[in-house]
Amino acid sequence: MGQSRAAWRALAITLVAFVAVSFLDTWAYHNIRLSGVYNEDWGRLLRVMGFMGTWAALALAVGLHDAGVRPPLERPRRRAWLLLWSPALAGGAAELLKLVFRRERPGLHDGLYGFRPFSERLFHGGGLALPSSHAAVAFGGAAMLAYLFPRTRWVGYSLAAGCGLTRVLAGAHFLSDVVMAAGIGWLTAWLLTRKWPVPR
Repeated sequence: MGQSRAAWRALAITLVAFVAVSFLDTWAYHNIRLSGVYNEDWGRLLRVMGFMGTWAALALAVGLHDAGVRPPLERPRRRAWLLLWSPALAGGAAELLKLVFRRERPGLHDGLYGFRPFSERLFHGGGLALPSSHAAVAFGGAAMLAYLFPRTRWVGYSLAAGCGLTRVLAGAHFLSDVVMAAGIGWLTAWLLTRKWPVPR
């Protein structure tokens, strides 16, 4: 019951935060910008947190470590699989939701909301923004990392938040795109750990 309350609380926080930052979306697009963010080493570092290859490599490292633990773990591959599937499914969910919400990237409408009609490119996500798939991948991985290795949670969440920030700085997403993506990432990890908990 306590875990269910945590999920509902996280969902409520995400919805409230989404509505609140929506009022800042246009202002942030025009005022929180750094066009060369991905020319900087720190910008590239943060962006790759939203790249599945980053989490696949980390999952492989965890899997190789756990396979050699003595005495053997009860389910030696579970942590690696969870660390791989959480960001992957979060990113996939974000891509599907883009096709549902159909809100276009802020640069296409000078920071105002614009929506693609369902009659145009029904199953093509290019140019759509809500939610940010980079941020969803980053938060899906960070939330799972926090579950598996609780002492690392602030590292993972800080990098994920940084990934989302770079998407805003680059003008590729609204703030609300990132907030929704963070909620999706956390919820994905929570659902996976409910279905396949790791023995403690």
